Amino acid sequence: MKQILSLFLWAILISCHKKVEEKACPIQQKKESKFKMYQMSEMSLLMEQMYADNMRLKNRIMSGESVGAFPEHFTQIHHAQMTDPAENDEFFQAQADAYLTAQHLIYNDSAQAKKHFNAGVDACIDCHQAKCTGPIERIKKLYIP
Repeated sequence: MKQILSLFLWAILISCHKKVEEKACPIQQKKESKFKMYQMSEMSLLMEQMYADNMRLKNRIMSGESVGAFPEHFTQIHHAQMTDPAENDEFFQAQADAYLTAQHLIYNDSAQAKKHFNAGVDACIDCHQAKCTGPIERIKKLYIP
């Protein structure tokens, strides 16, 4: 019985010692990770911010609150760096202008805010149908019924 217990303890000590050695070795070679962190482009970040701002604006319009002031950072849509810079073409610039026009109208003609807001959502969808279709379903959630 003593021999079995002694052998068992010896096995535990050896296994623990090996684990400590493996962790303590400073010269371990690191494996190359194939995981790459996704970096959002300036345009992606801007569009995320515009989406959040428009969700708040939608709620203000629906509850009859003041729409406030035009968010000037929206004008960065013309200059923000895109994931693929070739996408910032004449079509995109025209769609960006249509979007900004609708946005300005919300703040300048608040009596028709719902109409202008939905026109801005239409401009987003029109552009995304041609450029990047992924967020269309999400954008549709902005519509004010």
